[in-house]
Amino acid sequence: MAKMCSLNFKTHMRIHTGEKPFSCESCGKRFNQEGNLKMHKRLHTGEKPFGCDFCGKRFHQEGNLKMHKALHTGEKPFGCGVCHKRFSQLGDLKRHETVHSVDKPFNCSIWERPFGCDVCGKRFNTRRNLEMHTRVHTGEKPFGCDVCSKRFSQMGILRRHMKVHMAERPFGCDICNRRFNNKRNYETHMKVHTGDKPFVCEVCGNQFAQLGILKRHIHMRIHTGEKPFGCSDCSKRFAQLGDLNRHKAVHTGLKPFSCIVCDCCRRHRGVSCALTCYLFFLTFLCS
Repeated sequence: MAKMCSLNFKTHMRIHTGEKPFSCESCGKRFNQEGNLKMHKRLHTGEKPFGCDFCGKRFHQEGNLKMHKALHTGEKPFGCGVCHKRFSQLGDLKRHETVHSVDKPFNCSIWERPFGCDVCGKRFNTRRNLEMHTRVHTGEKPFGCDVCSKRFSQMGILRRHMKVHMAERPFGCDICNRRFNNKRNYETHMKVHTGDKPFVCEVCGNQFAQLGILKRHIHMRIHTGEKPFGCSDCSKRFAQLGDLNRHKAVHTGLKPFSCIVCDCCRRHRGVSCALTCYLFFLTFLCS
């Protein structure tokens, strides 16, 4: 334990000293941690060890894979603490939070937009927005669609474009007529009909039709105790995003689910007093 603490401290001190003992043999770039060097080397080797369970696309870093998966799952794990709007990427949340911030990082007399375009004169409040704008003039389109190879100047435009392909469903199931936008999702679906469950949990022996469910989803959190979704009001944590959203009703007081018999409202779907009301109604008729 003492050796581990010593190593962690030594690694941490490199942040302050600027020491970078690990160098890339291909380009000479230096790093303060060996793990960062390993990730960097993948740029030269082309190694992409992290694959998407939905479409098969592969990535150099696990963080890039997680951001990519949000396109398929629609998951938005990053929530604004002020207005509770949610985002799929941390960077989008940080940019959004400036809307609520009372701090003005720029004291500029020109509409508080200190960054101006040299071509057309249009001004922006951040350098990032200016850089995105200049692509209009340069024609640069760094973001490419993996499906049709069409390219875009902004990541946001690419994401909107991807919805076009998500809506296309050329692969159809002959059994239930359900359609899918890619072959991988179609093959995964067919296991519902065949009952094929090739992925086995090494802890309890349960079997699953999809590797994604085994590796990422709720089941493994039963064994690991992982609770990645935290409540910003009371710090309580949950294994599932849906459980967190239902819990938030405790703080907001919202009761969106109403009983069809007596119109009383409940916080959770499935918590209904309809049966009780119905039995009371029968008792009333019998009496």
